Amino acid sequence: MNLSEICKGIEAIARETGNFIMSETEGFDIGSAERKGFNDYVTHVDRGAEKMLVEKLGNLIPEAGFLVEENTSSKKGVKYTWVVDPLDGTTNFIHGIHPYAISIGLMEHAEIIAGVVHEAAGAETFTAWKEGGAWLNGKKIVVSGADKASLSLIATGFPYKDFTRLDRYLKCLGWLLNNTHGVRRMGAASVDLAYVACGRYEVFFEYGLNPWDVAAGIILIREAGGIVSDYSGKQDNLTGLEILASNRAVYPEILEIISTFMVK
Repeated sequence: MNLSEICKGIEAIARETGNFIMSETEGFDIGSAERKGFNDYVTHVDRGAEKMLVEKLGNLIPEAGFLVEENTSSKKGVKYTWVVDPLDGTTNFIHGIHPYAISIGLMEHAEIIAGVVHEAAGAETFTAWKEGGAWLNGKKIVVSGADKASLSLIATGFPYKDFTRLDRYLKCLGWLLNNTHGVRRMGAASVDLAYVACGRYEVFFEYGLNPWDVAAGIILIREAGGIVSDYSGKQDNLTGLEILASNRAVYPEILEIISTFMVK
């Protein structure tokens, strides 16, 4: 499989679907959003975008299966699986704020081999494939060169469904606010990961996510020279339940900090 060519196809599909999402922003009725669970919403835009992605990605690799947020396909793949979030940052979209993105990962068995994050409103397309590097709108990107937590800008996502570790999270947040360049919360994990990959953030951490939130971002960061793990340092078979991403210089220090507050 020529992953470079596959990624060109994914990019084109993501941009076309992004155009659909942007066309739905004008006059969007917040009252039309449906609640799937506590602080968990879906719109006709999520479902429409996912149907487009499933159809077009299915044509790109016909034998591939799908793991998708809105359950528009239950097709299983023997070797390849698309892991898709059609609209990461739905709450942002509902309220008319940025960012929100399309996140598409391609897995070969249990390994992520390609990924695209398309930030629709910003017209930025982040792309990576196995041993092919990471790219932003066709230009190569690498993680930040900062070498300590005190020089780092941290991205996070606030707990929104699972509050069992809220006290520990708030203590961790307090330490980071006092000892780093600052903390940002944008509301779209795939974009946070993409921003770590291109050096805008040094660190991203969150818990309670899903595979479609993080699959594309994981390969972006790894191909850009960074590290992604859970809070205990495990780097394989990440599902999003815990995720920590950073460059290689800051990672050991930030892993110790995060694990101290969130695990130990």
